[in-house]
Amino acid sequence: MRAVVLSETGGPEHLQMTDLPRPRPGEGQVLVRAHAVGVSYAETQIRAGTLPFPLALPEVIGAEAVGEVVEVGPGVDGKLLGTTLVGVTGGVGAYAEYVVLPAAMACPVPDGVSPVEAVAVAAPGSIALALLHRARLDGTETVLVEAGTSAVGGYLVQHAKEFGAGRVIATAGSSAKRERAVTLGADIAIDHSTAGWPAELPDVDVVFESIAGTTARQVLDRLTPGSGRMLYYGLLSGEPPAITAADLMERGVTLTGCSGPAWAAAAFGTHYPEMLARLASGRSQAFIDRTLPLEEATQAHRLLESRAATGRILLIP
Repeated sequence: MRAVVLSETGGPEHLQMTDLPRPRPGEGQVLVRAHAVGVSYAETQIRAGTLPFPLALPEVIGAEAVGEVVEVGPGVDGKLLGTTLVGVTGGVGAYAEYVVLPAAMACPVPDGVSPVEAVAVAAPGSIALALLHRARLDGTETVLVEAGTSAVGGYLVQHAKEFGAGRVIATAGSSAKRERAVTLGADIAIDHSTAGWPAELPDVDVVFESIAGTTARQVLDRLTPGSGRMLYYGLLSGEPPAITAADLMERGVTLTGCSGPAWAAAAFGTHYPEMLARLASGRSQAFIDRTLPLEEATQAHRLLESRAATGRILLIP
């Protein structure tokens, strides 16, 4: 089968198309013939070596795929053969013609939803729903969505008020993206590309933290003392949040890490069906910038790193 292999960490040129044996599904897994593969900004960081992630190079990277089930592993219902599932791999293996998915983290594509739409929405939308459920908003609170037009951030902005946000503040790095954040549902949008941007913030109750780095500490100063919550799920800056336990104790606020295997199992196992049902009923939408052939994975990474994309970039094997 054709697959995109990362030979060593570094620039996009280290993604190379090659031929590999078709994988076999193990216990609790399915093998799909991929119709489309999702590409995320986090994968550009994994490729570059700036995001800590265990890789045994050379490796086929990629975590999101949708396709027809062509083989099932032990412990998986054979009735899934021939169905179209969207799911996550658990970390690697998706940039390929055939992809192994854990059945527990895959979901049938609903009627009326195309495979491309499903893979564009499923993972980022499910993460957004998991974050919104975890935030436990009370109907009056002000929330901050960093990178409010990103793959996950767009769904946080779109659905925050439905989950109890009283006011939504989004950040984005260009005027066009700030306008889009307002269209999606933000009350205001501010520029996070300028130094010291957190100083522009009013007081906030909940922060969906995806930039991290040094600005996370500045954002912490805007959290409501005693009840403020920061939900940390990404590090677009390439650096962990510069926050200590003493910082949290001084303010009486909480920092919750929303990542790791247990988080992913809950987010995808529980919220995949919920997000796909929203898509099928029109309560949510697919944000797709473009599709590219599998062999143009390097171009997909360059586009994401340029921050020019306004939706998901998908690879078509």
